Amino acid sequence: MAELQMRADLEVGVARMDAVHAEFVNCYNALAQAPESGFVAALDDFIAHCESHFAMENEWMATTAFPGCHRAEHDRVLQVMRDIRARAQRGDFALGRQLVREIPEWFETHATGMDAALAYFLNSIGFDAQTGRPPEGWKPAGEDADAGEKPRCT
Repeated sequence: MAELQMRADLEVGVARMDAVHAEFVNCYNALAQAPESGFVAALDDFIAHCESHFAMENEWMATTAFPGCHRAEHDRVLQVMRDIRARAQRGDFALGRQLVREIPEWFETHATGMDAALAYFLNSIGFDAQTGRPPEGWKPAGEDADAGEKPRCT
């Protein structure tokens, strides 16, 4: 099975996110190279990485009121992994190996789309990825509006 490589075009410009993406690549490669006898353990490690990785991004999105379906995609991917893990535990590795074949394309699309958009937004507001906090005094758009007034598109 071919290895997934962390390449410059997958970097999003938030150092902490790029480092976690490099860890994702390493965990994926361990899963891709795992023999059947070690597949479930490697998948467990990969799922644990993804849970932590996605939780970090989800927290950043919640903290900054970042809009969109990014979190829902994380949730769907984790659910698929958990379902496939249950099958692999029972000795059914077919979907597990299919998952391994499909992860690189999914990751490349996700990193260069959803993660790149999140990174752009975080950088644009001066978000500190090390602390997980936006700059002092920053508020999401619309939070300063009067209680009875809703923000409008102009």
